Amino acid sequence: MKRLSFLVLAFAILFAIFFIAPPLLSQQFRPYPLMKMGDVFDILTPLVLIPLYWLLYRLNEEKKITLPGIILFAVLAALWVEGQGMHLAANSIGHLLKEVEGSDAYHLAFFYDEVLSHYLWHLGIVGLSALLLWRQWHNPFREEHTWVWLLIPAGVIYGFTFFVIVIEAGTAPLGIPFAILVTVLGWILWRKGMKQQPLLTFFLISYTVATVFFVGWAIYWSGLPEFSQVGIID
Repeated sequence: MKRLSFLVLAFAILFAIFFIAPPLLSQQFRPYPLMKMGDVFDILTPLVLIPLYWLLYRLNEEKKITLPGIILFAVLAALWVEGQGMHLAANSIGHLLKEVEGSDAYHLAFFYDEVLSHYLWHLGIVGLSALLLWRQWHNPFREEHTWVWLLIPAGVIYGFTFFVIVIEAGTAPLGIPFAILVTVLGWILWRKGMKQQPLLTFFLISYTVATVFFVGWAIYWSGLPEFSQVGIID
């Protein structure tokens, strides 16, 4: 299914855009200056990406999705959206609390913004990735459908983006073991029959790229500091 290869590339590009662009759009939103342009842009994030996750989940229409499969997808998607929405609101409000740093309101907003929302959101990300991997593994295509020349750039884009968001969000205890697990199992189990399983190919490339960046980052900095902590971003 060549259409799936294009869909995977579109998903990877949009995933990168919606995760990386909001922090860069720091201009005030003129109709309501308490918000930033990045806040407004981020409202669209789940509206674009969750439907794309669903289209990828329906990858093989010959194999109907069971009710438990639908429920599991819905739960993971809800977790994803809950974390993203919590982060959006807490981060936006947190910008207005810098003058009362140290107050209970500041600490609560910081916890929602930098800890709870990040782990909920990223748990949804790795959970949906695992679900897509599981469905593809159990539902390979009958013929060779993969356009590897599309999946390679898609995997590099998604893998680098995953590295960026895990490092900056401080969710390394969740993201790095998952990336390593997918990479190791992928190269052991999925080298044969990859052309019948494009999503496995995509995620194997993605998490291999992410793992390489994690290792390189850890060696260079002798740890896993966030980009903001080393002055790469504000």
